[in-house]
Amino acid sequence: MTEDAAQAAGADFVIVTGMSGAGRSTTANVMEDQGWYVVDNLPPQLLVSMAELGNRTRESGHEIKVAAVVDVRSKQFFIEFDTAVQQLRDMGWTPQLVFLDATDEALVRRFESVRRPHPLQGDGRLLDGIQNEREVLRDLRSRAQIVIDTSGLNVHQLARKVAPLFGQRRGPALRLALLSFGFKYGVPLDADFVFDMRFLPNPFWVPELRPLDGRDPEVSNHVLGQDGADEFLERVVALMEPVTRGYLTEGRRYVTLAIGCTGGKHRSVAMAEALAERLRSGQIETFLVHRDLGRE
Repeated sequence: MTEDAAQAAGADFVIVTGMSGAGRSTTANVMEDQGWYVVDNLPPQLLVSMAELGNRTRESGHEIKVAAVVDVRSKQFFIEFDTAVQQLRDMGWTPQLVFLDATDEALVRRFESVRRPHPLQGDGRLLDGIQNEREVLRDLRSRAQIVIDTSGLNVHQLARKVAPLFGQRRGPALRLALLSFGFKYGVPLDADFVFDMRFLPNPFWVPELRPLDGRDPEVSNHVLGQDGADEFLERVVALMEPVTRGYLTEGRRYVTLAIGCTGGKHRSVAMAEALAERLRSGQIETFLVHRDLGRE
């Protein structure tokens, strides 16, 4: 696929939705900074009307990309969703659904920190409201082209993860996130592939390496010098060759490789950094998110 074809295949009307407290507003802010025309809290029934306004802008000779942050707890919206998306396509747009998610534990912590009730809590507990919303959104989550798990991310980390997805610049056809994490903090919900680095000796037990992390040369050299490390890297790179071809054929533009170890500090970080270098190419743009650094 040529660069122009890859650019043409990109979404130009993004519907941002997901769990309350999962980061919809942060995502909207990042997209606005990237040059998107963002409408926050757009009633679902106005998606097509927003597209019509966008088409008038296009007719005047100006390019525009639209992002609509939508609260989709209305059951009526689910009935009309497929029809609305098809109408957007018929109008010349390339719509994409992005779903922000997080674990119940993370959402409870966020709502308690701001001391606000959940919109669906009613007279019940905070957790009841979260679980009610998760059930309502279950089907929509399965339809999303991109699911972003924000459980272990602060607003700055989420911004760094979202920014490469919606940048306006022309570039590689596939954006590949290398996400390091610690198994003791949970497996990322949005991982397409999960690799376990606990088959390698843990630098935590080497006193001089313990305070460092996988970005430090001493730790990186130690991890990559272990028996099996280089073979693992070669096999993952080989695995991603047919996967990349298939994703591009199917029109998928974003994939997450999660690299885990016990605490997300040494082995997973070093391997994620090494894989980012090896997988970067003309068709693949890699970027790194070290989810659990600093949590120990």
